[in-house]
Amino acid sequence: MKTVGLDEAAGLPFWRRPLALLLIMAFAMPVSFATWSALLNNFVIERAGFTGVEIGWLQSVREVPGLLAVGVISLLLFIREQVLGLVALLLLGVATAITAQFPSFGGLLGVTLLSSFGFHYYETVNQSLQLQWIDRARAPQLLGWIVAAGSAASLLSYSLLVVTWKAFDLSYELVYMVSGGFTAGVALLCLLFFAQFRSRTVQRRHMVLRRRYWLYYALQLMAGARRQIFVVFAAFMMVERFGFQVNQLTALFLINFIANMLFAPVMGRAIARWGERRALAFEYIGLMAVFLAYGGVYYLGWGMFVAAGLYVVDHLFFALAFALKTYFQKIADPADIAPTAAVAFTINHIAAVFLPVGLGYVWVKSPALVFAIAAMFAALSLALALMVPRHPEPGHETVWSSRRRALV
Repeated sequence: MKTVGLDEAAGLPFWRRPLALLLIMAFAMPVSFATWSALLNNFVIERAGFTGVEIGWLQSVREVPGLLAVGVISLLLFIREQVLGLVALLLLGVATAITAQFPSFGGLLGVTLLSSFGFHYYETVNQSLQLQWIDRARAPQLLGWIVAAGSAASLLSYSLLVVTWKAFDLSYELVYMVSGGFTAGVALLCLLFFAQFRSRTVQRRHMVLRRRYWLYYALQLMAGARRQIFVVFAAFMMVERFGFQVNQLTALFLINFIANMLFAPVMGRAIARWGERRALAFEYIGLMAVFLAYGGVYYLGWGMFVAAGLYVVDHLFFALAFALKTYFQKIADPADIAPTAAVAFTINHIAAVFLPVGLGYVWVKSPALVFAIAAMFAALSLALALMVPRHPEPGHETVWSSRRRALV
């Protein structure tokens, strides 16, 4: 397959350029993942009889490949990043397609582990490629458009589920097969159709841990903890407490992604104008308020419409997370991007592996306490975000570091 440098690729038609590939991958991945997420809570409750304990175990197992994302560095010794990302996307699609064939606790753990390796290895490589292929000056805006493309795919998936689930009496088997097959097909076409793009900087092929990246690592750790509580328990609450059906829960997801599709490019422009520190601080303050309000759903008896509204707002705040990517892009040695993406993804999943199963037992006793713990993580994240400088750069990674000190 032809190898093309990034400067040479700029002369290709848009639909053959690296940005086009990033947009296509961003669209293909959520078709599988969004469908899997939309159906999961109803599927495991109806077909496998899950409680909070089993869903906690399932989600913890799902995060194990994220903890092992550092293994991407070893694979890059034998396979190009672009190819690895597309093979991982293919694995995600195939595993999603066969999910409904395993309606048991053990079966779902196995197939979820496969799909999770695909998802997490794809995401690790994808984040690396985004930071290598996108010019730093345009990164916030273009990352916003990439987020919007993923939201559009989720929007399409959820719209089709809302309209067709009951009208055509669809089965879990059919929906999982079609969505997974689409993602796998797109991955195959991208492997065959696109040239191999050569980054401007050769990436290191060994693990990189640098003291000057400590704040980025800490923010990634907190992000993984918060995200897991939201992903695992917020949607589960809608089904367990309010009895949401597949079409109702999917409609809620649909609203989320309409909002994301509209606001992600706006958020990208805001980050470019106001900087990562303000964007991250705004996100974490908002998440603290939302997580505490979730507790009110239980203790104060707030209804399903309040809970659904909080869920949408919650999801919007998480859309600001790409400010963390642009922060790292500004402080990183360009040759560190690929190995650090793998290390950061592993750090992001340290808490994610253990929290769901542990909090699954807490959930049985007090769901509100689970969300109070999430608010605590958001508060810690806010304290860390305030250490991000207004204009981060190598040698000035935190408000405490001096631009004149040596880079270590």
